[in-house]
Amino acid sequence: MGEKKVAVIGGGVMGKGIAYEAARHHFQVTLVDREQDVLDEVRSVMRRWDERGDAAVLPQIRFTTSLAEAVAGAELVIEAVPENLALKQAIFRQLDRLAPPETIFVSNTSTLSPTLLGAATQRPTQVMVMHFFNPVHRMMLVELVKGKETSPKTVRLAEEVAHQMGKESIVVNESPGFVTTRMSALIGNEAFLMLEEGIASAKEIDQALKLGLNFPMGPLELADLVGLDTRLNNLRSLHESLGEKYRPASLLVQYVEAGRLGRKSGRGVYEYPKEENHGRGGSD
Repeated sequence: MGEKKVAVIGGGVMGKGIAYEAARHHFQVTLVDREQDVLDEVRSVMRRWDERGDAAVLPQIRFTTSLAEAVAGAELVIEAVPENLALKQAIFRQLDRLAPPETIFVSNTSTLSPTLLGAATQRPTQVMVMHFFNPVHRMMLVELVKGKETSPKTVRLAEEVAHQMGKESIVVNESPGFVTTRMSALIGNEAFLMLEEGIASAKEIDQALKLGLNFPMGPLELADLVGLDTRLNNLRSLHESLGEKYRPASLLVQYVEAGRLGRKSGRGVYEYPKEENHGRGGSD
């Protein structure tokens, strides 16, 4: 497949994680964010990752605030901005104007419709979802979600990219929450309901699922890692499309309103020392 040129949009935790892993697996990567301060922080974080690893990946990544510069010549664009349909559609409209006609667009979203994203472009057959998981360098799965117009060629390219990045992939037909978010949101919300009802402490709920059900991470620990605001947005979307069983727990809403967003804010269900907030975990 050669060294494909990939543009990653968004310097949040998922964007920088995807960019770093793509570069580590020999893609030519350009990371774009509209804020120079964000890119400066990403460089600092990636420098620390290089120091902890066995390869100098950072020098292989280009950084820019110009979307036009980032997508020029790109064969694949991976959009990784926050979970907001209007924002993502606006970006896809810009991409459609700026990127070469053959460029494939994928969104790293856990809930939003690839069909609606594709409809914002003149190339819906070249649009789909590549749902990476956090932290990108540890999580093996990439969920590939087809829109109504996504072509088999686009799916094959996404599968090849996932494989070259050392990931396993599954192909999913479009449905609210896909497979993983639908299941994870339901379990995580139930954990918040149990915590709200005083059935057990957060630590005990997490321990029960780790030791009793062989989960690698407790659902409340995972919510802190993903970001409580992200989890709340996912639940609200699923509640709207799939009904009452996805209604967000009141406690989750209260935590988000109080600014308790998880690891990225230093406090969620649990509290985190400041130095823990700069690793390769976290959330957009």
